[in-house]
Amino acid sequence: MTPSTYDHIICGAGTAGCLLANRLSADPNRRVLLIEAGGHDDYLWIHVPVGYLKCIGNPRTDWLYQTEPDPGLNGRALRYPRGKVLGGSSSINGMIYMRGQARDYDHWDALGNPGWTWDECLPFFLQHEDFYRGADAAHGAGGEWRVERQRLRWDILDAFAEAAQQAGIPHTDDFNRGNNEGVGYFHVNQRRGIRWNASKAFLRPVVDRPNLQVWTGAHLSRVRVETTDRGPRAVGVQVIPAGGGAPIDVTATQGVVMCTGAVGTPHLLQLSGIGDGALLNGLGIPVTHHLPGVGGNLQDHLQVRAVYAVEGTRTLNTMSRSWWGRATIGMQYAWNRSGPLSMAPSQLGVFTRSSTDRPHANLEYHVQPLSLDAFGEPLHTHDAFTASVCNLNPTSRGRIVARSPDPLAAPAIHTGYLSTDEDRQVAADSLRVTRHIAAQPALARFKPREMRPGTEFVSDHDLSRLAGDIGTTIFHPVGTAKMGPASDPAAVVDARLRVHGIGGLHVADASVMPTITSGNTNSPTLMIAERAARWILDGDGA
Repeated sequence: MTPSTYDHIICGAGTAGCLLANRLSADPNRRVLLIEAGGHDDYLWIHVPVGYLKCIGNPRTDWLYQTEPDPGLNGRALRYPRGKVLGGSSSINGMIYMRGQARDYDHWDALGNPGWTWDECLPFFLQHEDFYRGADAAHGAGGEWRVERQRLRWDILDAFAEAAQQAGIPHTDDFNRGNNEGVGYFHVNQRRGIRWNASKAFLRPVVDRPNLQVWTGAHLSRVRVETTDRGPRAVGVQVIPAGGGAPIDVTATQGVVMCTGAVGTPHLLQLSGIGDGALLNGLGIPVTHHLPGVGGNLQDHLQVRAVYAVEGTRTLNTMSRSWWGRATIGMQYAWNRSGPLSMAPSQLGVFTRSSTDRPHANLEYHVQPLSLDAFGEPLHTHDAFTASVCNLNPTSRGRIVARSPDPLAAPAIHTGYLSTDEDRQVAADSLRVTRHIAAQPALARFKPREMRPGTEFVSDHDLSRLAGDIGTTIFHPVGTAKMGPASDPAAVVDARLRVHGIGGLHVADASVMPTITSGNTNSPTLMIAERAARWILDGDGA
């Protein structure tokens, strides 16, 4: 690795960065550099779908972040996985293809971000989609981002789906047409039972382009900003090379694009002197540009995991404990890439309302044919299912804060879960909805018995407190470089994803979401990157 000059520097080779590298380098006259702190995505367990269990918490693929103790979680701290590898979190996530609801994007537009309505965003989802059933008004075909149905089923999940319908929730076979209310199996980013990450989709096909360079194992230490006749401008980055050593400067003649995610992007901005001036002064970081919204507005989906023991059916708990069960699992995957090794972490989804006065679905369930005490712990020895439910539209907010000027020191992650009365009420109500579904006739033959949180807890106070005890992240952090007009003191980027007050600097990842989407956040991040690429190619911010 040697210092050099490029037209565009892309910070982070995750979900957004891989797409941007593909799109920007399609112009052979543009020299593009993609910088990634992690390594290559050549680890076997990235590609076997159930291998997320081997990737999360693994320094080879995960940043290994930990949150600060959270009052809303009754003082607990959480593991906070983020991908540190080519493909980023698309290499370790749940592979669920989910856009959210049309109202999410219409709301972004109404907040002062023209051009972000559902109708205006939909073409950018379709542009890179390869939907297994082919193209129609809501889906694309022939793009790089493969979307398939799952390759397994479980009796207990079929029964849960039937119970949800008995509880008044409609069946759906597609969560991605703008209104995702209903129950059905998730579509996944897989190709024939193998994970389809952003590196395979967007980077590998173009990595040999002579105008594209990819650096791995290179840690970004700051964005370089200089005062020009057009005002402050990003002119490049400073990078700690693979293996360590003195930082080197790399120049970008047309601009820098930040794709380091909802944790990494605000942290890198703060290290670059872009953020709240008081915070930066306290850390001894020279203030390049006072932008107080950097790192604020953190939103995530907190999943509350209800566990039910069952009888008379198989679940992964007991299937995976016997040698014959494990052999069967291995043979299924070897034969036709099906069975439990092809599992996304959650197979069945439910979108519904926490109470009848809600105007739209505000809950998402991830239902799994397994149970355990905590993620990373062994499966229980008895058969059970887990119904994890999250508030799709939390009003609680957290923040990402640099701890020091040291670029290798992880930032402090203050999640702020359950910090509002509304979120605590939704948490309590969501557990009641779970109980209502579990009590339906379709599940009766399996004799479901609530193990967690426990039927003795019934009041709002008890249920919301227990949500703090059993809730955990579902890995959807967004919002920490919020999109909004310059008149919004919390906004970091404008509606074209240009950082307010700094020329030549874009952010194109989940951190720009002003409010979290009503579902899993990976594919909306690709849509954001697709839009950023179009604007950058058109000359915005150059």
